[in-house]
Amino acid sequence: MDSATAVPRQIGVLIFQDFQLLDAAGPISVFEMPARGMTPEPYRLNVYSLKGGPVRSSCGVQMISEPLPAMLMLDTLVVSGGDGTRTVMHDAAFLDAVRDLSARTRRTCSVCSGSFLLAAAGLLKGRRATTHWRRSSAFERYFPETALDADRIFVRDGKFWTSAGITAGIDLALALVEDDLGNDVAREAARELVIHHRRQGGQSQFSVMQDVKLATGRFDELIGWVQTNLSADLSVEALAARAAMSPRNFARVFRAETGVTPARLIEKLRLEAARVAVEHTSTSLQEIARASGFGDPERMRVAFIRAYGQPPMVLRRQSPGRTKSQSPD
Repeated sequence: MDSATAVPRQIGVLIFQDFQLLDAAGPISVFEMPARGMTPEPYRLNVYSLKGGPVRSSCGVQMISEPLPAMLMLDTLVVSGGDGTRTVMHDAAFLDAVRDLSARTRRTCSVCSGSFLLAAAGLLKGRRATTHWRRSSAFERYFPETALDADRIFVRDGKFWTSAGITAGIDLALALVEDDLGNDVAREAARELVIHHRRQGGQSQFSVMQDVKLATGRFDELIGWVQTNLSADLSVEALAARAAMSPRNFARVFRAETGVTPARLIEKLRLEAARVAVEHTSTSLQEIARASGFGDPERMRVAFIRAYGQPPMVLRRQSPGRTKSQSPD
């Protein structure tokens, strides 16, 4: 750590009655990981509530909290979500505390429906945000002055970071670690948590695999291999050989198992991977086309227009996830 990071960053997790346990515990576990291999420790973690003491989560399990001190200074505030947000978003004392604390905090973050609390405190007015997909319609009704990006894993707008449901809080916390300590530390934290990789913030809450019915799990291993080898030969013949089946039988059984043809699933997986790379990296379109298995940019362009109604270049220019340092390619 350099001199700027020699003092541990103060991370405060704010909870309330009927909070979602993993909304708090997920980010806490992420911030814990770098402390195991770094000296001095990069983070100091505290859980707060307005009054302190044990706070019941929505599942009934309690978490011990400290009373929120006056004039507390934090590096990062993480506000939990959960069923209790429906009540707390109307609690003037709680919202005053969030508003006051955020003013003295470098980063203010929410997990899942915790975004309702930031918005109710007036912190997201005129900003972009996300929340759990199930509560997106309610969010838009309550807070029309916030631009809700309901399909995103997490959204950063200035010092405010909001994330979608539960596990997206882990993705957000890993992004915060990467922002502080670099990609290598974030990747090692993910490995310690046995997470395959961190999802990018612009990734959809609804992945291709959520639409695939895996009736028996027969092709789980094969599909996992496909997801990490999108540039390989993924013809029916090649996949059938990996599955030790004839091409005709493989195609028939695969469709019965998953609800889609092999070709259709592969195209969806390639499109999903390519769109994330187009919108959230500065990698050239030629390299993205190669890595995602389209082979060349023109084939990828045709697939994007068919799927999204726009070519990759237009989506890249429109993407809020791009930074100014990323060239338009």
